[in-house]
Amino acid sequence: MKKAIYLSFGMILFTTFTSLAQFDKLKKDLGKKIESTAPSVGLSEEEVGSGLKEALILGVEKGVNQLSQPDGFFKDLSIKIPLPEEANVVESKLRGLGQDKLVDETIESINRAAEDATTAAKEIFVTAIKGMSIDDAMSILRGEKNAATQFLDNATRASLIREFKPIVEESLDKVGATKNWNTLFTNYNKIPFVKKVNPDLVEYATTKAIDGLFIQIAKEELKIRQDPAARVTDLLKKVFE
Repeated sequence: MKKAIYLSFGMILFTTFTSLAQFDKLKKDLGKKIESTAPSVGLSEEEVGSGLKEALILGVEKGVNQLSQPDGFFKDLSIKIPLPEEANVVESKLRGLGQDKLVDETIESINRAAEDATTAAKEIFVTAIKGMSIDDAMSILRGEKNAATQFLDNATRASLIREFKPIVEESLDKVGATKNWNTLFTNYNKIPFVKKVNPDLVEYATTKAIDGLFIQIAKEELKIRQDPAARVTDLLKKVFE
């Protein structure tokens, strides 16, 4: 079984906005600056767009690096991948038969595969960010606290699924998740009188990995919006001063 864990993707994003109060002020100030045609205004739409792209790329790199580390998924309860809901009866029955070790190893190996595959998300995100228009950048700047996350979700999810699936598939095999999964459900389906169950590991892991990735991205975006220390380049300092 091979597939899964786009989720994965995220897991990621933004590392430089400013405190919420400062951010609100920035939006008001930029609105005035951008409407003005005087050359002394300071910030142009192009500068604002470049600054946001720089912030997003830095955030993506930080998020991906974090999720791709050991326990990036497995020890974070907000994105840890459990067995699928339809397998709850399988988990309960096998644990009742003393097969906790097999269940735990299966869950851990799925999360290890997600961690292993996550690095592939960075290039997809960076490509989407570089292709972002000035209008996109301004909408993100003036938008809700998760506006950047929503932009990346809309712009990259289809690509993530397409590009990520074979990578997740390979990772599932490499870390033993496929073997554990097959053993788990083979053992369960041998139990007399149970309804046989065998969810698609690839589809499941892929979806959960991608969902987890964007949960992480949303966390990074909020952190960036609130953290004035995140402005680490001259351009970012200029845009978010």
